[in-house]
Amino acid sequence: MSDLLSQLKAVTTVVVDSGDLGAIEQFRPVDATTNPSLLLNASQLDFARPMLSAAISYAKAHASGKSAILELACDKFAVDVGTAISKLVPGRVSTEVDARLSFDTEATVAKALQLVELYQQNGVGTERILIKVASTWEGIQAARQLEQQGIQCNLTLLFHMAQARACAEAGAYLISPFVGRILDWYKANTKQDYSAETDPGVLSVRDIYHFYKEHGYPTVVMGASFRNTGEVLALAGCDRLTISPGLLDELSKQTGTLDVKLVDGGAKTAKPTALSEGEFRWQLNEDAMATEKLAEGIRKFAVDQRKLEQLIAGQL
Repeated sequence: MSDLLSQLKAVTTVVVDSGDLGAIEQFRPVDATTNPSLLLNASQLDFARPMLSAAISYAKAHASGKSAILELACDKFAVDVGTAISKLVPGRVSTEVDARLSFDTEATVAKALQLVELYQQNGVGTERILIKVASTWEGIQAARQLEQQGIQCNLTLLFHMAQARACAEAGAYLISPFVGRILDWYKANTKQDYSAETDPGVLSVRDIYHFYKEHGYPTVVMGASFRNTGEVLALAGCDRLTISPGLLDELSKQTGTLDVKLVDGGAKTAKPTALSEGEFRWQLNEDAMATEKLAEGIRKFAVDQRKLEQLIAGQL
């Protein structure tokens, strides 16, 4: 009997959530995702130190003024790590726009175009990358513009159906609903324990998956932010799942028969009228978990972005 990871790969595209080249090489996923926190962690690894030094040298040669050099060095480092990852995976690498731009559509578009240009300088085309953007209203509208330019996006920090709907209606290529962070909120606020089948994060992704398939939205659903293998297995059959190296290792050592939980039954229902900005904001506001976790996620990514900048500033 094959291990559960091998069985999962047969029904779901497995993506690794890491900036660690060693882990990516070990598990050989189809795609890989990074974020500011993972890049900060990667900056401490042996493989990345020369990349960080090279990114600083590049920024000094192509930008003037400390803030501009810091910004370009961070972008160049993210792209160079992504470029290295692209040589290990056959699919796409997700690189995230600075979280501090989450409420500025035009600045998000401009940053995405800069990242694409840096990738192109490294010989990596748009067909190999996804630009990660927070699922704020402004971020979703930025994704709409980018998708129209042929730059495909991964809408992250997604905690609510209103976000999922708006992303699909904007033509986003992929969404990353966060499973574990939803569970975190409910455990902290209800003081209850949850099984994989009652896990609010799992149920949220299942609802989004069924909504997309029933209404014929092509946007890819990629569950993210897992706390345990039970959550992962409870979403077997989802389009994609991005999983940390630690959980991938656990799954590779587990045996048994995988129970497929999600199956695309085909489009059966006409798409609803697109959400307005007011409807989106109200529905998100009505959900304390989604509102709090979106804001917290943006803040945490911004904190790690600043830490990376401080690390670079110490080497200027």
